[in-house]
Amino acid sequence: MSVPVQSRTQGRRDRTHFLYIAVLVAAIAGAVLGMVAPDAAVELKPIGTGFVNLIKMMISPIIFCTIVLGVGSVRQAAKVGRVGGLALGYFVVMSFVALAIGLVVGNILQPGEGLHLTDALKDVGQAQAKDAPAETLPDFLLSIIPVTLVSAFTEGQVLQTLLVALLVGFGLQAMGPAGEPILRGVGHIQKLVFRVLSMIMWAAPIGAFGAIAAVVGSAGVDALKALATIMFGFYVTCLIFVVVVLGLMLRFFAGVNLFQLLKYLGREFLLIVSTSSSESALPRLIAKMEHLGVSRPVVGITVPTGYSFNLDGTMIYLTMASLFIADSMGQPLSLGQQITLLLFMMVASKGAAGVTGAGLATLAGALQSHKPALVDGVGLIVGIDRFMSEARAVTNFAGNAVATVLIGTWTKEFDREQARRVFAGELPFDETTLVDDGHGAAPEPAAPAEPTDTGKEPVKTA
Repeated sequence: MSVPVQSRTQGRRDRTHFLYIAVLVAAIAGAVLGMVAPDAAVELKPIGTGFVNLIKMMISPIIFCTIVLGVGSVRQAAKVGRVGGLALGYFVVMSFVALAIGLVVGNILQPGEGLHLTDALKDVGQAQAKDAPAETLPDFLLSIIPVTLVSAFTEGQVLQTLLVALLVGFGLQAMGPAGEPILRGVGHIQKLVFRVLSMIMWAAPIGAFGAIAAVVGSAGVDALKALATIMFGFYVTCLIFVVVVLGLMLRFFAGVNLFQLLKYLGREFLLIVSTSSSESALPRLIAKMEHLGVSRPVVGITVPTGYSFNLDGTMIYLTMASLFIADSMGQPLSLGQQITLLLFMMVASKGAAGVTGAGLATLAGALQSHKPALVDGVGLIVGIDRFMSEARAVTNFAGNAVATVLIGTWTKEFDREQARRVFAGELPFDETTLVDDGHGAAPEPAAPAEPTDTGKEPVKTA
């Protein structure tokens, strides 16, 4: 007797539920180890790094398949251009909003007053400035073009993969019906890639244990106590931005409750906090946004582009860290200096997107360019940068999720009824395949007509 499809799905869902409980337990255990035995905990860093690298390995093929299927199944190229232009415009506006909120809160709290800088911390700040990316805007634009068609996949560059996928998608779009067999083939590859990703996810508890242990062990409890003010102020600012700004926009424009969306993405937030990497949740965000009811072209363009350009949490971090360093060194910045410095950082952070430790390096490089006397102060926040990195990664992730729903709403590519059913639990997300075959999929060939009901038993075929 065959097992009903719903029963099989429910069983899979139960098993993955225990998986994420294990992730939470492992993260707590890693934090405890980091506090009790910091030296041993730091040695576990390769475990967390290895798991994140496994996830990163899957990002390029997932982005490629998603965009090719989405763009290739759209019959009007202008529609894709409209989505991309709208997304980039939204990202720029929200970056300014994030900068403004960071400026206001930072100037009110002034968390750096009363701290003293040691010679050792000065050396750390200078080292970070040397590591800062010196990439100009033309260099950044040229870096989007891969050396070869396949090097975008081998080098793991998100924007390069995005460019190649768009070109292939437009090519299949121009082929018309002749391209449909290729689209179906890419659809099968996508299912395979997501199945491999679901297998990798079972290593998440081990990765979370190693990552959290290393972060807590390297930071130390004393550093956390001394710099609790800047951390608290940064967390509160990120919370205000997500709940007030993003929440109101989501409710007003899309009619969606922010807390329902955040609950729907709860496992992804847990993954980000546990691994200290927002990239670990990128593939799952693509899959879940499609399942929520946003069309595949909108998801395929908005999510990867947002990971490079929609860095709301990073904007807030750069703002508050700059004010913190200036105050702590007794060299507060005037309003004009603040605005000039942060506008430069907004551009510089786009070019450094995807680089490990880019937030700290971008901060040091911008200070070196605009006010070198403050570079030494970067060493003040090195100890807690990883904790702030988690907060900005969570904020960036929430911002990209909200952006995807908003762009889908504005382009009339968001199915509110499907979203309602997903939030209500009527359409559970398939944690095993991670693929939503029913929404925004590539066109399938017409199925043969069903035989009419004659009252006889259907003929069984082998």
